[in-house]
Amino acid sequence: MAASCCGVKKQKLNNSMPAICCNGSTVHPPNHYKNGYSVACVEMCYFCFDVLHSHLYSYDPPKTPSFTNEAFPLFVTWKIGSNRRLRGCIGTFSATSLHSGLREYAVTSAIKDSRFSPVTKEEFSKLHCSVSILTNFEEARDYLDWEVGVHGIRIEFLNEKGHKKTATYLPEVAIEQGWDCVQTIDSLMRKGGYKGPITNDVRRNLRLTRYRSEKLTISYADYCGQKQNGHA
Repeated sequence: MAASCCGVKKQKLNNSMPAICCNGSTVHPPNHYKNGYSVACVEMCYFCFDVLHSHLYSYDPPKTPSFTNEAFPLFVTWKIGSNRRLRGCIGTFSATSLHSGLREYAVTSAIKDSRFSPVTKEEFSKLHCSVSILTNFEEARDYLDWEVGVHGIRIEFLNEKGHKKTATYLPEVAIEQGWDCVQTIDSLMRKGGYKGPITNDVRRNLRLTRYRSEKLTISYADYCGQKQNGHA
């Protein structure tokens, strides 16, 4: 089972929390994140390492970073070890100022992902950090109107009791699992809590939003390297 942000590891999340990993209700983002330029930069990953380091060791928080403070939906993912096992992944679909958003979710994803115990000081030197900035939100025509490996998807549907449910996979999940569009939809519905038979009629009745993600990843070794080079 691949370790991937918003992947297939079992989870129990509080759907009332604004911070989400795969499931949960959030403010639906406006459809205007089409800047024509890259937003994500490696400094965002360095900053997340700084924030988590300060939290774990009770140091003063790091200074305000120099990268853009525009507002975007975002996710922060921590993986650990040479096999990059998932250690925490939480984010938000609400447009959030990048400085405060990364400061918040760098810690939240490491400490409060309910699938895992909190990251410890002893694990810090084994971590990899990924920052995903979500852009280009579009309402899909139907459940097949998206491309594996290109789009992340967020679905909304009614469960057997008529309750609204939501779930998301970031763009890398389907391709890492080797799924096609239908397999991804079915897995996502199960993740969102749908327990009945998944038929074409059920799939046609869901609402799908597709989006893209700018994702960058660094290791602890990369983080130490930039410190030594005076880029902190």
